Amino acid sequence: MLLTVSPLLALGALAFIQGSTLALLRPGVDSHTGKRADVPIPDPASHVNLFIGTTGPGHAFPGVTLPHGMVKVGLDTDSPDNHAGYDSNPSFSVTGISQLHDDGTGGSVPLSIFKLFPFASCGGDNRFEICACDINSRKASRKTLADGSPDDVAEPGYFATNLSTDIRIELTATRRAALHRYTFPSNSTIPRMVIDVTNDGQQSNSNPIVHITPETSRVTAGSTFAASFGPGNYRAFTCVDFKGDGFDLGKPVEYGTYLGNSPIRGLVNGHQEYTGYRSELGALVGFKPNADGMCDRETKIYARVGMSFISTEQACKNAESEIPDFDFDGTRAAARAEWNELLGRIQVDTENVDDDTVELFYSSLYRTHISPADYTGENPLWESDEPYYDSFYCNWDTFRTLYPLFSLHDPENFARIVRGMINIQQHEGWLPECRGATAKQWIQGGSDGDPILGEFFVKYAYQPESLGVKSEALYKALLADAEDQPPDWNLQGRQVNVWKEFGYIPQDLVEPGGANTKQVSRALEYAFGDFAISQVAKALNKTEDGKKYAKRAGNFVNLWNPNVTASDDPSIVGFVQPRFFNGTFGFTDPIHCSPNDHSGQTCFLFNQNFDGFYESSPTVYSQFVPQDTAKLIELQGGPDKFVARLDYIFDKNYFDSTDEPSQQIPFMYHYANKPGHSTQRSRQVLAQHFSTAPRGLPGNDDSGAMASYVAFFLAGLYPVPATKQYLLSSPFFPKISFFNPAFNTTTTIVARNFAGNPVNGTGGTVFVQNVTIDGKPAKSNCFLEWDVFQKGATVELTLTDDIEVSCGNGVDALPPSLSTGGFD
Repeated sequence: MLLTVSPLLALGALAFIQGSTLALLRPGVDSHTGKRADVPIPDPASHVNLFIGTTGPGHAFPGVTLPHGMVKVGLDTDSPDNHAGYDSNPSFSVTGISQLHDDGTGGSVPLSIFKLFPFASCGGDNRFEICACDINSRKASRKTLADGSPDDVAEPGYFATNLSTDIRIELTATRRAALHRYTFPSNSTIPRMVIDVTNDGQQSNSNPIVHITPETSRVTAGSTFAASFGPGNYRAFTCVDFKGDGFDLGKPVEYGTYLGNSPIRGLVNGHQEYTGYRSELGALVGFKPNADGMCDRETKIYARVGMSFISTEQACKNAESEIPDFDFDGTRAAARAEWNELLGRIQVDTENVDDDTVELFYSSLYRTHISPADYTGENPLWESDEPYYDSFYCNWDTFRTLYPLFSLHDPENFARIVRGMINIQQHEGWLPECRGATAKQWIQGGSDGDPILGEFFVKYAYQPESLGVKSEALYKALLADAEDQPPDWNLQGRQVNVWKEFGYIPQDLVEPGGANTKQVSRALEYAFGDFAISQVAKALNKTEDGKKYAKRAGNFVNLWNPNVTASDDPSIVGFVQPRFFNGTFGFTDPIHCSPNDHSGQTCFLFNQNFDGFYESSPTVYSQFVPQDTAKLIELQGGPDKFVARLDYIFDKNYFDSTDEPSQQIPFMYHYANKPGHSTQRSRQVLAQHFSTAPRGLPGNDDSGAMASYVAFFLAGLYPVPATKQYLLSSPFFPKISFFNPAFNTTTTIVARNFAGNPVNGTGGTVFVQNVTIDGKPAKSNCFLEWDVFQKGATVELTLTDDIEVSCGNGVDALPPSLSTGGFD
């Protein structure tokens, strides 16, 4: 165990500095070049494909943002799948360029606010008054390439598109501001810009404001919008400035506000319009072209857009401070450099690895750092010196794999996120669960902020204060979830009183404070949350609390009904089931809400859902006991029957690649001493369901949940959150390394006998036969302990083509479980 802390940890107070600056302070970074010496891929951004998952259900965001940036500027389309604004299907038209988006969400379309849209001309006689400003009238198609794809370009820090109107749009960004560059054709005699104040993704605006300052062409605006996955709303503000690229743009030659398709020349204030609920209000400004004596010269105009949740004045300050000189190329280069520094902490050897695999890895790693978003300085709800993060959309999706990936290579951002979560609990009473644009949103499962805080503290228990996290404040935040019932557990906290009384949530109990749904799936997650709390308590030497919450973590057995049999296989016996107030069991068919359920059930957030499960089947949820899989194996009849059940889940199509509850299942063979089967199943999942295509995601990316899942599978690892263990398989690379700046250490996993990756995921020399750590035999072939990553090490895997490898012969070779004395 590392007992000393690196100099970086003493700089916890500097964690807010932008990454490109902080990189110069990192241990292991050359102070002259700003580069690490152990980086075989110096430009990982060149391996990022931002169009993966941008058509269909993936809802991935391909626009521009910094790592965890607040601003996410990107193209909006009229696609029904425009949750992140964009759709790579060119049949959908462009409706504007919005400044804020989320990545990979479901629900209603979030954010997509304050769209800008360019006009090269308006109508036959090009008059201001006939410019079609409303969202449906103004939209334009994109130009297409020879292969039929849209003429769009995206890379970390940059996005560009060419409209059918011969206007080119280019985008880059800082944390709270965006910089647009519009290139108008030479025949555009009055280049015009729409600033759309009211059209968010749901068209939910109310109380809009807009003001034009003709002397400077500055446009300020604000509006209130509805939360996309909850009952609340939020208010946001923007500040837009224009400047010519290579010429003096001067004052606008025409300007005015518009309502619908009626621009009124000379109006400078939205209050002069007869606005109503959901009216389409905005500003329209026109400029002189860059003639400069040449009739064929294009006109390039910058639009600098500041964003704020505080005020228009704050939005202007954000833009002025972050992009003071309208330096597009410099802003773009700084964004790419920040991404490269972060992505470059995980390095892969590409020998005998196809380009698509490298691209899939770094693209997935990239998307894990889009959310949560750093809204520090933009919290309108209370004043605090602590970081404020938002876009937790939702913890139910991300606690499994996103944060354990942060643990490996990005402790500073992880620590700031945790500090922000603690601060929310201090002001609102409970940890955030689902949150968007400062508004509380619907909880999907249990209090899944608990394993996130548990993940951080278990990994960084020896230096939380140096990373700015106060141990006791973290523990108090966990206890609030564990012990205090909120007035509305649909939005925060747990239905904890009955959980403490019964050790489950009775299906027939209706009490005020939240919906009477998801009793089984919530209880399973409450149990895992209590496990996470037990691990924090033990790390803090709170022995009795550790025992108390470890005992509560075992409450999952209260949901196990050994008398339920699968309807399509009588050998599969025993499932988690709803339970009544009197202790008897209800019944939900194990096929319910699975891919095999043809009744159309979704198990979504509906009060009439009395089945007890959320977004997945009893068959899948019956496998969710990460804290005690050994006990689960016992309940399911022993290792052989456990393996047979896992095979049944895959072979009978119960595994659901589109949703998070299934994520851990491919790696569960480890616990039955069949790690080769985990390796093959996980590789088959990737081969069958994920690719680098625009339809390369089988379901919502869910704020990086799917991205982190894929990244782990490609790395040959799978995390057990809030523990010190990572389940081990073979990476898709002959070598992969993880640099952790908090420890100034690099851990390298080397795959001996690496012979490439089978295209269909089946067979091959990919199974781990033996493991050594720094030349010494590891205690297990099935998992790595955290100290391997903490101290830095070389882990060597000997690969074979024999799928029937084992975890090893030692007493501790199997991954730990509570019931077998693990996690102490």
